[in-house]
Amino acid sequence: MIRAGVVGASGLAGGELIRLITQHPELELTFLGGSSNIGRRPAELHANLRVDLGLTVQPVTEEVAGQVDVLFLATPAPVSAQLAELLADRGPTLVDLSGAFRIRTPELHDRWYPKVRRLPELADRFVYGVPELIRDQLVGAPLISLPGCYATALTLGLAPLTLGLGLDLKTVVVDGKSGSSGGGLHLRTADLHPFRSGAIAPYAPTGHRHAAEVGDFLARAKSDSGTSGSIASLSMSAYGVSHVRGLLTSSYVFTDAEVDQRELQRAYLRFYKGNRFVRVRRNNETLIPVPDPQAVLGSNYCDVTVLHDPEGGRIVVLSALDNLVKGAAGQAVQVANIRYGLPEETGLTMQPVMPA
Repeated sequence: MIRAGVVGASGLAGGELIRLITQHPELELTFLGGSSNIGRRPAELHANLRVDLGLTVQPVTEEVAGQVDVLFLATPAPVSAQLAELLADRGPTLVDLSGAFRIRTPELHDRWYPKVRRLPELADRFVYGVPELIRDQLVGAPLISLPGCYATALTLGLAPLTLGLGLDLKTVVVDGKSGSSGGGLHLRTADLHPFRSGAIAPYAPTGHRHAAEVGDFLARAKSDSGTSGSIASLSMSAYGVSHVRGLLTSSYVFTDAEVDQRELQRAYLRFYKGNRFVRVRRNNETLIPVPDPQAVLGSNYCDVTVLHDPEGGRIVVLSALDNLVKGAAGQAVQVANIRYGLPEETGLTMQPVMPA
């Protein structure tokens, strides 16, 4: 058994990690860490987890290195940066769910995460964990930085165009909508039910750090793979909507390349052939248009649809996922599976729950 620990055990992503790890046939939960709720059991923190693990939340010290083989950091970015500095060379694999090490370029990192101070040499050692795109780099990797939830949807949606077809994209404009769980458990007046229910709230209308993260990663992936595709401009507007889980990104792509619907559909199917957790969909193939976040809730799937709009001179890419599973805890388990040589679907074969 692979010994696993979760830091940030009282948070939403931490709770999802506990849920998935306790159902995993090869992972054994041996440590729960945090700075608040010390001494409390998982069942006290998460109403859905009525499991007796014999564990309570404990402070994180250097001694945790001897208790786990893999440590999941479901912590705020400044905390992850501190814990990585403490534990990076002490043995356990670190899988960081925060933004502390997502953006490799120092200037971009300082712009989007100005309060997160990290060791530059440590940032260079973290592997950006998009399993479908850099699977080989994850095998045996000791330090893994998980993409953000929006970034996962965007990267999986755009990669077949740039890394697959090698298209040069002049402009990509993204509309992102996410449920309230994307903001975690921090209490904000705008997230109270009287304000959030039924709302479509533009909380980042002119920019989002996940867009910068995607641009940074795809530029490096292009260089590493030798492909010719590029993105000249990538911008995003993000909205909070009234459901709890799930997100949808709509990417409007403008390029001078000559493409048609058939070519695009084939390219996406070819790019994700053999990738279990990316489902390339036709948006009219079911009773409801897909991708739709409610069609992936509770699962590790990302549904992707590509459409050609000749009248608008654009490509439209739709991506939907559960932000707490494929956008966080599920993908964390997926990269851990790959890192330890397990089939990447181990412990993640649950089908979506619908209706939710």
